[in-house]
Amino acid sequence: MKNLMSNGYAQLLPFAVVCTMTLSFLLGAASSGAAAPLFPAASPETLRLGEQVYREGVLPSGKPLLAAIKGGVSAPGTTFACISCHLRSGLGSVDEGIYTPAINGEKLFKPLPRLYKGIEQNAKSSPPLRPAYTEESLIEVLRSGRDAGGRLLSEAMPRYLIEDRDARILVAYLRSLSSQSSPGADATLRFATVMSEDIKPAESEAMLASFDHYFKMKKTQVRTFSNPRGLGAKSRLMAENMLGSRDLAVREMSLSHWTLKGPPETWRSQLEEYNRKEPVFALLGGIVSGPWKPVHQFSEENGIPCLFPNTDFPVISDTDLYTLYLSKGYYQEGEAAARYLNSRTDILEGRRVVQIVRASREAEALSAGFLQTWQELGQQAPLTVPLPSGNALDSDFLKQVLAKEKPAALVIWDDATALPALDLLSRFEGRPTMVFLSTRYLGESIWTLQETIRDFTFLTYPYTFSPFAPRSTMGKQKVQDDLQQTLQQVDVPLKNEVEKIASLTNSLTQILTIMLMDLKGNYYRDNLLDVAGMMPDQQYPLYGRISLGTGQRYASKGCFIVQLSHGDNPELVKKSSWVIH
Repeated sequence: MKNLMSNGYAQLLPFAVVCTMTLSFLLGAASSGAAAPLFPAASPETLRLGEQVYREGVLPSGKPLLAAIKGGVSAPGTTFACISCHLRSGLGSVDEGIYTPAINGEKLFKPLPRLYKGIEQNAKSSPPLRPAYTEESLIEVLRSGRDAGGRLLSEAMPRYLIEDRDARILVAYLRSLSSQSSPGADATLRFATVMSEDIKPAESEAMLASFDHYFKMKKTQVRTFSNPRGLGAKSRLMAENMLGSRDLAVREMSLSHWTLKGPPETWRSQLEEYNRKEPVFALLGGIVSGPWKPVHQFSEENGIPCLFPNTDFPVISDTDLYTLYLSKGYYQEGEAAARYLNSRTDILEGRRVVQIVRASREAEALSAGFLQTWQELGQQAPLTVPLPSGNALDSDFLKQVLAKEKPAALVIWDDATALPALDLLSRFEGRPTMVFLSTRYLGESIWTLQETIRDFTFLTYPYTFSPFAPRSTMGKQKVQDDLQQTLQQVDVPLKNEVEKIASLTNSLTQILTIMLMDLKGNYYRDNLLDVAGMMPDQQYPLYGRISLGTGQRYASKGCFIVQLSHGDNPELVKKSSWVIH
């Protein structure tokens, strides 16, 4: 992804004060466009088969769709499936300067208007770029690359070798694709945030205060811009030009608070009931005391995007689509430790890698990330030694493991209660060459790590070293690389959970602004995910740089490996670059 901020979007919040109303909240649209044209309804089976062709490049027969590319060479359509360029919503993409147009039913079967700054121009003064497609002309462009106006499309568009029946199945699917606005996107664009009832009040209030401020500002902005007299009309005209949409400035938005009660196994039914009463376009943030998995599954099975929930325990999946996480949480630290150790396999010399794992969610997630990645790298599975439930790691237990296994590398996924026992490592003959710990799991206790073990102890650190600096000017700006090499305790940002939640929620509202602007009035849930995948890299608190490419679901993609320097005022010192998962 590009490393430049797109038109200074992140500056909209401060800039808004100068412009009468906060431009970060110029997000609405009175409607998402006219109703789709009427066609005979396709059967569910036809739509399923058409979706298979569109997303997988596989024909109803099960054979791959063939495509002719430059030079007359044929290639399987699985390589050139429609979704690859036109994306899941069918609304196209812009990547590295290459524009791919929308091919959903709402766009194909109407004349293609000319745009100026993203705004459709009057057809009388600016004739459309092409007439509306018919079924026959759409099949023709699939085969020959010649559009409804007779214009030959770029060679980047494959020419498909497709029979009539299969072509008509695909066309039927395209008619239905993003043809009606998603639930929660009518006159009001409705969102919800999810909380469990046992969250600490200070933490839930930090999140809700940030959201409430955002949505209150939006409400005030709509009221001001809806006023046909005075500054409202002038400000709205300026906003329309900046945002590239005539209706974006006045769309109403709302946020519901979905509070989950009782044990996690009951949450799914509660979520379904909330959504039945008031369907939402997307879920924003959220915080629960238990696993996020019930919310994740609800989003996945209902096709509802969920943006950046506050959780260190995301669902790890290569196939699920609808939840965007800031990172893989504890799992990601385990991944980083495995990758770093794999770069130092010279220390193994035939000896084992051993994990000591506490019986906790945190340790189990760290261990899973390490184990999965270590084996994917072609290494023999480490020996995993579970720490008995309820027991702290003590020197006797540690001595037994070291004496029996004689590991070259020791990975200890435990909390701060383990630190006193680690002093044994400095005195143990034949100690491990490398020891790994998690800074997130140890918390503030990392600064008390014994001097005697600092030289061979490595810490996973999943955050940026550089302080977060909110943007205060318009225009394109680079996302700064994290060049700082050391970090003192006093300089660690967002030291407590309340500060962290408030800062991350504020930044989420700015990301939401960018995404809704890039929807350009096309309020389809899949399109929200598509535009997320096309956003430039963003500067973000705690994580530094975040990015989401097409189909990616974890925005912060790495972790530092650090050590603690010597002395009474130690620093974290980088021992690796950003270890990418």
